[in-house]
Parts: sequence; C-alpha cells; structure tokens
Amino acid sequence: MVVTKDTIIGDVVIADPGIAPLLMSAGLHCLGCVLATGETIEEACYVHGIDVETLVADINGYFETKPAEDQADPGEAGKAAGAAEA
Repeated sequence: MVVTKDTIIGDVVIADPGIAPLLMSAGLHCLGCVLATGETIEEACYVHGIDVETLVADINGYFETKPAEDQADPGEAGKAAGAAEA
C-alpha cells in the first residue's frame, strides 16, 4: 500500500491493523473515533498539529517492510463488512 496525505485513516488501518501503534505514537490516539473512518491523514494531522509529510513517510516506510500479501485491500475489506451487515 502506498499512502498519501489524501489517504483515509480507516483504509490504512484496514490494510494493516499493525499500523495502529505507529499512528498512536505519532499522536493520532482516536483510531476508533467515527471521524477516523472517513478522515484523511492530512485532516487528522492538521487537527492534531502533526507534520503530515513526516507521518506519510513513516507510514510508507512501515508498509515497505511488509509483504504485499500481508496487507488487506481496504476496498475489499469494506465490501466484506457491508455484505456481513446486509
């Protein structure tokens, strides 16, 4: 997964829940918050006073160390969740 400042935080966590400690240590403590599911990384960084470029680089560095097969496709995970609710 390649992350940009426009990536939705919820999509990042769906792709790999193991990213949570990195996000929390950066200052994003509200990963379970309703806003996190639809908020971009840039929006969250603005609200929390975090440098977006540094965080995006850290997140991409994390994903570069992970094999692609260990990362969920956020779109597919969302479809599965929607199907389970129906």
